[in-house]
Amino acid sequence: MTSVTTTQSVPLAERTTLRLGGPAARFVHATTAAELVEAVRTADATADEKVLVLGGGSNLVISDGGFDGTVVHVATKGFRLDPLGGGIVQFTVEAGEEWDAVVAEAVAQGLGGLECLSGIPGLNGATPVQNVGAYGVEISQVLQSVDLLDRRSGKVHQVPAAKLGLAYRTSVLKGTDNAVVLRTRFSLTAGGMSAPIRYSELARVLGVAQGDRVPADEARKAVLELRRGKGMVLDATDHDTWSAGSFFTNPIIDDSTFSGVLIRIAERLGADVDVPSYPAGHGQKKLSAAWLIERAGFRKGHQGPGGRVSLSGKHTLALTNRGGASTEDLLDLAREVRDGVRAAFGVELHPEPVFVGVEL
Repeated sequence: MTSVTTTQSVPLAERTTLRLGGPAARFVHATTAAELVEAVRTADATADEKVLVLGGGSNLVISDGGFDGTVVHVATKGFRLDPLGGGIVQFTVEAGEEWDAVVAEAVAQGLGGLECLSGIPGLNGATPVQNVGAYGVEISQVLQSVDLLDRRSGKVHQVPAAKLGLAYRTSVLKGTDNAVVLRTRFSLTAGGMSAPIRYSELARVLGVAQGDRVPADEARKAVLELRRGKGMVLDATDHDTWSAGSFFTNPIIDDSTFSGVLIRIAERLGADVDVPSYPAGHGQKKLSAAWLIERAGFRKGHQGPGGRVSLSGKHTLALTNRGGASTEDLLDLAREVRDGVRAAFGVELHPEPVFVGVEL
């Protein structure tokens, strides 16, 4: 039996990339999967105890009042490689590994498949929950299985990726506290080459055609450079990175709604404007949230209350803490942007981060 220590009244702003949020009443730091399971089971067995499982804090908006319960911090570490044959390698990773370190390790081992996901903040365990994606790659394309603690039964199960309902920035794990990710298994390709480059911006930077492969380390370097240019690589000295990444998801609407949106756009911007849209399944289109935000009148650097929060100076999808902000400041700015896009184009933007103790 392991033993974990509980600390009282730990500030949570220090553990989120937004640097916002009040204290946790109780805080447990779990460094092994066994400690993580024990901590969650113990807290769940305590009558009326609220529990928050905290990873890298990169996708959290926590109330100024903090969390009146137990926060279990996932700090588990470890990698494992198992060749499966045919040039495929199973890459097993503990939930508490920093995600970019996971990508770096895969590339260093000559494995392709994760390189386009370089520079994304947060921990490995959060990636299947959100079906993290960037530059033409999603976790769903490489995830093989996860180990989950089922909080209802207290048991640990290995669950194949196909059972997780992985879709655009979501899964059956998102929006529920029923399970905790303990580790993931990825199916990657040996040989040092990237997955096919699908994203046009990345292909241009690399000087290749879409669908081509390049050395995985070259793809990783290019992605990191692109992300830095958008303020999407964490830097303690750069307030443009004091964010939760992309605050709004790209809206997906049906074709009939899309027709009405095009009319609204033409009325506001002119009939000849080029509207970026992408197929999103049968009878649906995905729009660019950043494009809509900018065309609704919100430019990079647009400030919220007192200038304490603003849209990033590099990317309109990121809402940033300029120092001295509160969570309510951030939410006020988010509401202003959401309502402005709705008024301009009739499109509802939905937040990507997880909210704790607050609502938009």
